[in-house]
Amino acid sequence: MGKAYVIFTETIHDEEGMNAYNAAAAPTIGSTGARVLAFDDNVDVLEGEWPKRTVMLEFDSPELAREWYDSPAYQEAAVLRQAAATSSGVIIHGF
Repeated sequence: MGKAYVIFTETIHDEEGMNAYNAAAAPTIGSTGARVLAFDDNVDVLEGEWPKRTVMLEFDSPELAREWYDSPAYQEAAVLRQAAATSSGVIIHGF
């Protein structure tokens, strides 16, 4: 079973709303054993256009990443992110 990485890109239009999201989401991440690997508002864009913020989380498996994302606790926090930013998210399977 390989690792999994959740990556979000976010174009933020409500900083206070994102702060509320971060406060609500952080405990849900810690409760899974996941780690925040990267959080950057100033990525070095190689090609194309990129949103303001990129966040990368590491989970021990794709199943744990999906369980976290689908959990009621995270989904409650996700509503705050979706109201405060235009975002995209993916689960990438590691080796």
